[in-house]
Parts: sequence; C-alpha cells; structure tokens
Amino acid sequence: MTLRIPPIQCLVTFEALARLRSVTLAAEELCVTPSAVSHRVRQLEQILGTKLFGRADFSLTTDGSEYLAHVREGLAVLSRFPSTQAAGGRRKLRVAVTPTFARSILIPRLRQFLEAYPEIDLALQVSIPLLDVVAEDADLMVRFGTGRYADVEHVRLIDDVVTPLASPAYLREHGPFDTPEDLQRAALLRSPLDPWRTWFAAHGLDWPEPADGSSFNDIGLTCDAAAQGLGVALVRLKLGAPWLDNGSLERIFPDAVPSPHAHHLCWRTGAMDRWECAAFAEWLQKSLG
Repeated sequence: MTLRIPPIQCLVTFEALARLRSVTLAAEELCVTPSAVSHRVRQLEQILGTKLFGRADFSLTTDGSEYLAHVREGLAVLSRFPSTQAAGGRRKLRVAVTPTFARSILIPRLRQFLEAYPEIDLALQVSIPLLDVVAEDADLMVRFGTGRYADVEHVRLIDDVVTPLASPAYLREHGPFDTPEDLQRAALLRSPLDPWRTWFAAHGLDWPEPADGSSFNDIGLTCDAAAQGLGVALVRLKLGAPWLDNGSLERIFPDAVPSPHAHHLCWRTGAMDRWECAAFAEWLQKSLG
C-alpha cells in the first residue's frame, strides 16, 4: 500500500492558520499569498478526506484538533533536521505549451502562479501538436486545434479571432488597403496554423490559399516577420497582443473572423489525481476566464 504523505508546506500552513486563525496573518508569516494559504489547506483536507476547520473563524473540528497535535509533533521533529524540511514536499510539473501562447498568454501571468504555489517546480516545454511537434513526458499540454482529441482528456481554454496585421512601414509603402479585395496586391505571409482561407471565405472571396511567399510554422515568427515589413500576416488577436501593444503591428481592417481552432488544456487519464496538475489547471482557467 502506497502512503500519500501531505506536502510539508501544507502542514506548516495548517499549523500557522490553526494558531493565528487568520488567512492574512498566516500568509504574512509564511511569505505567501492568502490564496496560497487557502489552497494548501484545501489540498490538505482533500488528501486527508476530512474537514479541519469548522467555521469562518477557523476554529478546528474534532478531526482538526487531533490532527494538529500530530502535525505539531512532526514539525517539532523535522525542525531538528532543517535539510529534510527544506527538501520535502516539492513537486515537479511539466507543461508543454505552444510557443506564442507561452509568450503572449502564459508568461505574463506566470508570476501569479509561482507566487501562489512556491512548492511547485514548473518546467515549460515547447510543443506544436497541430504540426506533430510534441514534447515528451509532459504532465499537461496546451494544444491548439479543433478539440477533437481521442488520446487525452481536455478542456477548452480560449477562443480567438483572426485579422490581417502589418507593420506601419509596410502600410505606408504598400497601402492603403481599404477593402479586403485590396489584399490581392499585398505579400501575404503564410502559416499552416492560421490559413488565409478562413479570412477569404468570411469576406466572400473565392481565392485559393496562397501558394507562394514566406511561410512560418509559428505565429510568433509570423508576427516578427510582419513587424519587419515582410508582408501582411493573418494573426489571432489575443496572441498578437504584444506586437499590437508595442506598435510594431497594426490592424488593417476593423473587423475580425472567428478562428476555427482554439487552445485546449489536455492531460492523460489520471493526471488530475495529482494535486499540482489540478492546481495548475484550476489557476489557468480562472486566469483566462
């Protein structure tokens, strides 16, 4: 029989909250956020299968009082061996992400997760599943596609819309582009991740997918190329936000078209039994909500 021992951070947080009876004070003492305190206590209760606190004033249940005595006894023993306590309870979490999702969506929010869950060592790996570039042995995966995945469980994270973008210099030199038909005289940058036929069909243009010109298998590279004045890129607005915000790319038309694909968080069956996987999934969905 395999014993599931709670992470040391959960035990320390439980003891502090039971003693101080305040999430804020416990967070200050432990140098973490209040949300981290709440999560650790919930995690501990899930592992134990019982409620430790009974009311909003953080008074202990009968099980909580009994468990607190054992926790304090155990912490007293561990305090005599600092190296054991420092090494205990850390969890490694490997997340495979598409490159531009990582740059535009995840990295700007990542500090929130790391502050809330300092006991998790997060490793990000690059993956482009739509093009069969898949990171090996990831615990969680962010995929961009239709969502019809038979090999994994998944949840939809974000939808997006696409619209043509170009650099200010390119627009000055080759514009103006007043109607979608004007794109016929533009250099259209290509990507299998966002084919132009989505835009063409939405505007009633019976044009074939461009067969000539530069092609990129990463949206970030496509944006970088467009920012350098190489042509017009069809870009998802949420992923293209950094380039729009810094002014290196501009929208050509005011309207946008729903992308046929979306980002999904995927995992193999059983992964969510691990608290670090569940914590990341919950945090990511709330962060993007």
